[in-house]
Amino acid sequence: MKTGTVKFFNETKGYGFIKEDETGKEIFVHATGLIDKVRQDDKVTYEESEGKKGLNAINVRKA
Repeated sequence: MKTGTVKFFNETKGYGFIKEDETGKEIFVHATGLIDKVRQDDKVTYEESEGKKGLNAINVRKA
């Protein structure tokens, strides 16, 4: 499991980005990849999965 911080999440549009703690890179997260509801600045754990346009965060939970 990777850890990161929610940089931004738009509930209306159903997506956002997580900033990975280890590398500082940003990873896309879609509402379908969430287990817990998340908001900006939440600490989260997640897994990565290859999506149509690159890596996506899946199984996202609050840390």
